[in-house]
Amino acid sequence: MDYLAEKFLKAKKIPSTACSGCGLGQVHKKVLMAIDELGLGSADVVWGTGIGCAGRQTFNTWKGDNFAGTHGRVYALATGLRLALQPEQKIVLTVGDGDAFGIGLLHLLHCIRRNVDMTVIVADNFGYQSTGGQYGYTTPSGSITDSSPYGMQDPNWVQDGRDILDILKSAGAGFLARHTSVEGQNAVESIKQAINFKGFSLVHIVYPCVTNFFGKALGSRKPVDAYRWLKERTNPAQDNLEGITFTTGVYHKALDKRQEFSEQMRKFTGNVQKRCQS
Repeated sequence: MDYLAEKFLKAKKIPSTACSGCGLGQVHKKVLMAIDELGLGSADVVWGTGIGCAGRQTFNTWKGDNFAGTHGRVYALATGLRLALQPEQKIVLTVGDGDAFGIGLLHLLHCIRRNVDMTVIVADNFGYQSTGGQYGYTTPSGSITDSSPYGMQDPNWVQDGRDILDILKSAGAGFLARHTSVEGQNAVESIKQAINFKGFSLVHIVYPCVTNFFGKALGSRKPVDAYRWLKERTNPAQDNLEGITFTTGVYHKALDKRQEFSEQMRKFTGNVQKRCQS
């Protein structure tokens, strides 16, 4: 068993039930590497999961405290925990693109508005792959999917001048980054910054679904084809390239930090208690 898996994950959950060739394992390993390199243990982190591929493959795998929520509700559960936990304890959530950018988007925006101290890892496989491969909010334009046999024409959140991270930044997110699962230590470093950030932080990581998305979009279920496609479009140098590319690295880090939600609530509650006692 891998050192990190043995240290942090439950043995009965290994190997996972992910499809052969799925890139989700690469995403989760980067999160474990970041936690390990920060010197944190399983007692220091509460791990929450959403629904779909990203949630299903990580649910109850963490040796420490963990929980799960349906689309978008994982942020509300984590907000309650933030108020109950000690400030130094970390909350890490792994959710999918539907949880973050579609069905759960409004919940996510309100969590950001409040600036709740947590780190959200968005594992993005370009659509609803766990239910058969319907297109979603980040599916590349023109892609053949189960629900777009003639090519996806519905405008998405990451093309044609739109970037969902712009919306999250406008809502008040303090730290934002984007990577792909084929990247290495640079992605781990962004996750470490996100976990250490006091306030809301989010890292968007794109990974390949070999079974559904690439099987239909590329016409190949060979992992080597899917990973080559993603690697050729990963752009850490942030060059001005044409076509579908994923510009990676730290997208935004706030210089002026807003007051964190649980700190604000503790201060407010303390003041109310003093007024009631006077």
